Amino acid sequence: MTDTPEHTPTELVTQLTTLLDVEEIDTDLYRGPRLPGGVGRVFGGQVIAQALQAAQRSVDGDKVAHSLHAYFMRPGDENHPIIFRVVRDFEGRSFANRRIIAMQKGQPILNMTASFQAPAEGLAHQDAMPDVPDPDDLRSEHELREQIRDQVPEKFRRFFLRARPIEIRPVNPRNWFAPEKIAPHQHSWFRVVAPLPDDLALHRAMLAYASDMTLLGTCLLPHGVSWMTGDVQTASLDHAIWLHEPFRLDDWLLYTTDSPWAGHSRGFNRGKIFARDGRLVASVAQEGLIRLKRDRD
Repeated sequence: MTDTPEHTPTELVTQLTTLLDVEEIDTDLYRGPRLPGGVGRVFGGQVIAQALQAAQRSVDGDKVAHSLHAYFMRPGDENHPIIFRVVRDFEGRSFANRRIIAMQKGQPILNMTASFQAPAEGLAHQDAMPDVPDPDDLRSEHELREQIRDQVPEKFRRFFLRARPIEIRPVNPRNWFAPEKIAPHQHSWFRVVAPLPDDLALHRAMLAYASDMTLLGTCLLPHGVSWMTGDVQTASLDHAIWLHEPFRLDDWLLYTTDSPWAGHSRGFNRGKIFARDGRLVASVAQEGLIRLKRDRD
C-alpha cells in the first residue's frame, strides 16, 4: 500500500487482503504480517482486524462474529510482525467467546474479546439511515487531498497522498489546515477499491480495519483542531464493534459518526454503518486520547 503509480486498485486490495491473512504458527497462535513499506506506529484498525481474523479461525461450525471489544495498551511497531494468542474462554451451543492478546517483542499491545453466535431469528428493529447525497455525487478523499498537495508539509506528504485500498467519500469535507469549529457529526461513504471474494470473514475483518478511519476525528470537530496542524496528539484507547447484518466491503457503506462527549484529554465517539440499501449493518464506539500539545509543555 505504498504510493507508487504501478499499484492498481486490484493490487491495493490484494495487499490489504494479504495483510489481514494471519498465519497459524501453533494451536491458537497466529502471526500477523507487517505492512510493506510501513513506517512508525501500526494503524489501530490493522491490529483489530488481524486479531479478529485470528479469533475467527479458532471458531468451528456456523458461528459468526457479532461483537468485539478491544483495548489498546502500547503502540505497535511497523518494523515487526504481531503475534496473536487466542484463548477459548467459552464454547456453547449458540455462542462462543474468544480472548485475543496481540504482542510484539514479548509485550502486549492490545487485548480484545470477541463473541460469536450461530444464526438465529428474533425480534428486529433499527435506526433509519440518514438522508445524505449518493456516493456517486461526491468526490473521493484522495481527489480532495490531491487538490491541496502543495500545502502539505513535506514530512506528511507521502503518507497524506499515498494510494489506499479503501476509498472514502466524505459528505462534508473539512479543511485539514484551517478547521472550523462545527458540530461533532459527520458522514462518509467507503468501500474497497476492487472486488473481494465471497469470504464473509474477510469482509468482517476489513470492516473492522475501516472502522478506525474517520471516527476519532469526530470529537475534534467542535474544537477546530486537526492532526495536520500539529497542535493535537491523538491515539485510540479502546474500540468496540457490533456486527448486525451481512454486508460487502466492495459495495458502498455509509459511516455516520457523532461525539456526545469529550474531556480530560479524551474524546468519545460513536458510529453507525449502513449498507446502501438502508440496513444498519454495524455499530461502533471508541474513546481516544485527544491531548493538546501545549498541555504537555
